[in-house]
Amino acid sequence: MLAAALGTALAGCSSTGGKRAEERAAQAAAQGRAAVNTPKWTFAMVTHSGDGDTFWDIVRSGAKQAAAKDNIKFLYANNEEGKEQAQLVQSYIDQKVDALIVTLAKPDAMKSVVKKAEKAGIPVITVNSGSEVSKEFGALTHVGQDETVAGEAVGEELNKRGRKKALCVLHEQGNVGHEQRCDGAAKTFEGKMEKVYVKGSNMPDVESSIEAKLQSDKGVDAVVTLGAPFADTAAKAADQAGSDAEIDTFDLNAKVAAGLQDGTLGFAVDQQPYLQGYEAVDLLWLNRYNADVLGGGKPVLTGPQIITKDDAAELAAYTKRGTR
Repeated sequence: MLAAALGTALAGCSSTGGKRAEERAAQAAAQGRAAVNTPKWTFAMVTHSGDGDTFWDIVRSGAKQAAAKDNIKFLYANNEEGKEQAQLVQSYIDQKVDALIVTLAKPDAMKSVVKKAEKAGIPVITVNSGSEVSKEFGALTHVGQDETVAGEAVGEELNKRGRKKALCVLHEQGNVGHEQRCDGAAKTFEGKMEKVYVKGSNMPDVESSIEAKLQSDKGVDAVVTLGAPFADTAAKAADQAGSDAEIDTFDLNAKVAAGLQDGTLGFAVDQQPYLQGYEAVDLLWLNRYNADVLGGGKPVLTGPQIITKDDAAELAAYTKRGTR
C-alpha cells in the first residue's frame, strides 16, 4: 500500500513512468525520506505493551517505516496498565495530534478517552486488540487478527498433532485478547485445556510456574504461550521438568524461528505485527489525505497464519531484520 502516486504528478504517466515513480517512492521510503508531499501531520500510537516486549518493537518498526514514507511525525508511548494507557492517550489529545492509534486490551479503561478523541475530531484506528468494540468506541477501523479465530486455529493444529492435554499460559491478567485466544483454542481442541496465569514481567516466575505444572501433571503434552518471548522460557521449563510436552506459541521472532527450525518448538501463530503498525499509519494517512476508510465496518485482518518448521527458514531473515 505504498500509495506513492498520491500527492505526486503521476496522472497520465505511461506504465513505464508509473513503475519508475513507484520505484523512486520505494527507494525514498527505504532511505527514510517521504514519498509524498502532504503536510507534516503528527500521528501518535499508544499501546498496552510492557517494556522490553519484542512483539511491540516489530509493531513500532512497521509504524515508523510507514510514517517515514508518508511524511508523518510519529510519536509512541506505552503502559501495560489500562488507566495509565488512557492517560497517555489523553495527553496526546491535549497536544492536538492529527490522528491516534491505540490498543484496547483493557477496553473498559479506554472507552471514554477514545470517544473523547472522536469528539475532538481526531481519527482513531485500533490495532491488535479490541476488534469487537473498536467500532462501538468510534474508531475508523481495526487492524489485527481476530483473537478467537486465532485461538480456534491453535486448537485445530493441536488436534492434527494428536495432542491430548494442553496448558494455555496467560502472561497478562485482564487482557481480554489473551482470554479469547485460550477460549478459542479450548473450543476447537478435542483434548483438555487448562489455563495457567503467570506474571509476564517476571520471567523466572513464568518458568517456575510452568515447570511446576509440568512436574505435577505428566499427562500434559502441549504448552501454548501467548507471546514469542515466553516460548523459550516454556521450553526451558519443560526441560527442567523432564517433560516431553511440545511448546507452541503465538507470535514470531528470531528465537521462535530458530526454535521451529531446530525442533525446540512445534508451531507458531503469526499475526504479522509489522503490518499492524504499518497499515494503521498508512490508513490514517489515506484518511487524512483522501477520506478513505478500509474494512467496511469489519476488522482488517493480519492473521492468523500457522508457522511450522517448513516455513521457518524462509522467515528467519525477516525476523532478524525486525519485520516478522
